[in-house]
Amino acid sequence: MTQPVIDTVLLDVDGTLIDSSYLHALGWHRAFARHDLVIPMWRLHRAIGMGGDRLVAAVAGEHVESRLGDLLREGWKQEYDALLPEVGAFEGARALLTELHQRGWRVGLATSGKPDHTRAAIDLLGGEGPVAGWTSADDADDSKPAPDILKAALAQVGGQAAVCVGDSTYDVEAARAAGWSCICVRTGGFGIAELREAGAAQVFDDVADLLDQLDTSPLGRPSKG
Repeated sequence: MTQPVIDTVLLDVDGTLIDSSYLHALGWHRAFARHDLVIPMWRLHRAIGMGGDRLVAAVAGEHVESRLGDLLREGWKQEYDALLPEVGAFEGARALLTELHQRGWRVGLATSGKPDHTRAAIDLLGGEGPVAGWTSADDADDSKPAPDILKAALAQVGGQAAVCVGDSTYDVEAARAAGWSCICVRTGGFGIAELREAGAAQVFDDVADLLDQLDTSPLGRPSKG
């Protein structure tokens, strides 16, 4: 049986390439507070990585989603927009994208973030450069842990099959649902054991650590089929 050609690396953005996970949690905390709803920060952090279309119900219940979901998402965007100047790229993020491209990979960013947030992240990463394509919330009906955004990103870059890089169990679940492996970094705040239990192929401290050990990972070279 012919093996699929794995020619693409799809990277999550928030918590993987840029240091934004905790600021997203803060933005959500402030959005809920606008409506006198106090959601513990730890619970919000644990939900970062799934799409905003899922997060409200996950942390506050379906009754809050049905009553305030759109207002909460609007509030979160306003709060996170105000925090954007505090977001930075992780050390090694730009270099990793460049190295993957030079090794012959198609490189895509697979995120269900807002388009302007993704654009800001790309600017932090030095521009599109080695990035062949990227997604946003506008590119899929269902967010992670569904695989839709990964499949949309693969189509964007014209790839055949991918290895994914993320920071959360939601990234691993989405990759598994697409039939692909996922390498994880710890910079989103998820632990090694839970990432491995979710099915992560390998776990690194951060993207700089991954870059240093690229040849011992599935990202050494694209497969030839």
